[in-house]
Amino acid sequence: MSSFDPNQRTFVRGAGTQLFDSQGKATFDAISSIWTTVHGHCRPHITEAIARQARELDHATALGASNPVAERLAQRLCAATGLSRVFYSSDGASAVEAALKIALQFWQNAGKPRRRRFLHLRSSYHGDTAGAMSVSDIAVFRDRFDDLCFEAVALENDLETALRRPDIAAVILEPLVQAAAGMRVLPAQTYRPLLERIKPLVIADEIATGFGRTGTLFAFQQLGLRPDLVCLGKGLTGGALALSATLATERVFEAFLSPSPTDMRHFFHGHSYAANPIACAAACASLDLFEHEDTLTHVGGLARRLAELASQLRADERVREVRAAGLMCGIELREERLTARALAPTPAWGVANAMYERGHFTRPIGNVIQLVPPLSSSPQELDSFMEALSESL
Repeated sequence: MSSFDPNQRTFVRGAGTQLFDSQGKATFDAISSIWTTVHGHCRPHITEAIARQARELDHATALGASNPVAERLAQRLCAATGLSRVFYSSDGASAVEAALKIALQFWQNAGKPRRRRFLHLRSSYHGDTAGAMSVSDIAVFRDRFDDLCFEAVALENDLETALRRPDIAAVILEPLVQAAAGMRVLPAQTYRPLLERIKPLVIADEIATGFGRTGTLFAFQQLGLRPDLVCLGKGLTGGALALSATLATERVFEAFLSPSPTDMRHFFHGHSYAANPIACAAACASLDLFEHEDTLTHVGGLARRLAELASQLRADERVREVRAAGLMCGIELREERLTARALAPTPAWGVANAMYERGHFTRPIGNVIQLVPPLSSSPQELDSFMEALSESL
């Protein structure tokens, strides 16, 4: 914190894949402003949808009420995922908290309260709120706050055996890529035991991987998974506004129904700005762009170019490993072969700072340089990023 000078990096404007700082410098947003910006900054189709909705209905509570644009978005999300119900929240961690509570109460309503533990993968990350931290496994994000967390089960090796435990309510996982672990790409066989019909619920955390980042609209679709709950956030609105959603199957939803509200089977949980109409309008506009611009085909071409560039970069002796799935790429550096730079807390930060001077904005995760660009990026921008990285190394 003491090494951060906001005067050196204050962004005042965005356009397409570029951010402009208060010094007038333009930089390629190589991390999509932490995996949120999908179609580029300030896309007119999204900003105009925001303005129209703001003039019509800015906000109305979703607690005991509804609004048309939230319903339209819910229908489109269900069609895209194959699930049937949507619960709105404000951000990704909130969507995870809702999913955990839904899973816990599902088994209580089903008369099986012993199912109260959660299973998560090693090196997982699901957010910084208490429940999300409890099912995360990256020490720097949670160790200081263990006293706030509940007990969860970290998967060691045998997922199939762990799933047979009678106390597991749900397994939560990031499909394909563990983003906060440095873009760690997991082999498909990791998820294979989940393809069978099992008793615990399956929660797919698509907050980082969703909306085209890995090449398909959602990463779980590449794995053949059929999750009971799906968490969405980050790119849901195209990156323009904060909004998240927890999707559920009809089986999960029906467990909360009762002829009488006094049975207390309903979900006691809600957020003030859940289903905000302006944010939902932005999300609908983002989905329009996926359809009208054939975004996923463009991503496929970019991913092929990125694979070529990654292959070249692996020959650099200062690079330990390059991991990529779609447009989620982590370049792990051999920090012992890099020279520390003044005012940089780590060698990787020194490289990132040097890249900023060359017109590329990225942030390292430990010793991993991130490249998670907007889906609207060009092959030339990927080429430029890799060239700047080589020069900065």
